[in-house]
Amino acid sequence: MIKDFSTLFVGQVHHDNLGFDGPAVMDRRYEDKDLAAPLQSAEQIAVLMDRLGFGTLWLAEHHFQREGYECIPNVLLLATHLASVTNQIKFGCGFNVLPTWHPLRLAEDYSMADNLTKGRVRLGVGRGYHSRELDAFRHPLASPEDARELFEEQVQLLLAALREKSFSHHGRFYQVPPKGATYRGQELNDLTLVPKPQFSTECWQPVVSASDRALDFMIDNGIKGFIGGGAASGGASEEIARRWQIKLAERGKETELGADLIFGFSFYLADTEQEAKKEGKLILEEYQKMFAPLGFAGAVTDDQLHRLANPLTAATAGMSNIDDAVSSGSWIVGPSERLIETFEELQQNFPGLEEVMVAQPVGAQPSTVLSQLERFGEEVLPHFVTKSSSSVEVES
Repeated sequence: MIKDFSTLFVGQVHHDNLGFDGPAVMDRRYEDKDLAAPLQSAEQIAVLMDRLGFGTLWLAEHHFQREGYECIPNVLLLATHLASVTNQIKFGCGFNVLPTWHPLRLAEDYSMADNLTKGRVRLGVGRGYHSRELDAFRHPLASPEDARELFEEQVQLLLAALREKSFSHHGRFYQVPPKGATYRGQELNDLTLVPKPQFSTECWQPVVSASDRALDFMIDNGIKGFIGGGAASGGASEEIARRWQIKLAERGKETELGADLIFGFSFYLADTEQEAKKEGKLILEEYQKMFAPLGFAGAVTDDQLHRLANPLTAATAGMSNIDDAVSSGSWIVGPSERLIETFEELQQNFPGLEEVMVAQPVGAQPSTVLSQLERFGEEVLPHFVTKSSSSVEVES
């Protein structure tokens, strides 16, 4: 049963000239004040969502994006500030790009945020997909081919620090504490995170490849799954949800379908479906320009990518259109009645699902994000969530 709706804000600037006819992604440039503006947008969104009764504002971490698409390099710092100007809404890390962190620094920073906000920050981790930021922060012992192995070791060290009274770790990339280390004349065998989280050590991760290895790793480490979060296409996946449910059952945890998962959707509300598709078209096109080269817009050829990178040929790239996105279920558009009907059917099909993320893709202007969330909060949210029950329950 759906208990909460959340959204994702990736920290985009106000882009003029959206869509295939607009500037190429790598040709966009902005002044420093424009690149800082998304921080104020995030505050406006947080205050609005808090008033309307949304559960969580998820925020994306990315680095060095002078093109203005994802301009929040430190989600935990922003989330701690946003908690101070709101009353109830939670703030999700969607997601901390773990390879750009030392796991123990992330553990300390998350624990500080957990304590200072009294549990209103939700931890989420991902491997990242922008080579520019991954190369800049790359672990000195890791190559790009080591990405999966490095990430898994980082997750295990992070969660050990957060969840165990004291911890040590000796892997390929990290020796914590270093073998033979001493402190004040005594052999140093373990460390303790200070302070430890007092409210939650729950952790979320995007489900991207949905390989058995990835799902097994998540479940074995007590990580919950986000389908359609971040840059990934949205929509409900019954196949992934059933595999997830089976794997939980194999470990002795019987659940209803959809438990320990969040489904994410793109949406656009308008008086008619035709109007919603017209308004969403340019947003989808900007999203495709940004994310098709990164593998998040379906299978594309080199020729399509070449065409997409040039405003003169982008419209001839043969990308899927807004009708395709609606048909696939990744986008939900139209009047509020359409969205209510869709979510009522969703909770019938996935009775264990408790949270749904509804968002505007990265191409949307912040003003559009605000107006669409306000309309969703007034016309759709009250059919599923009351303000008194709009706080997500997290595990201590």
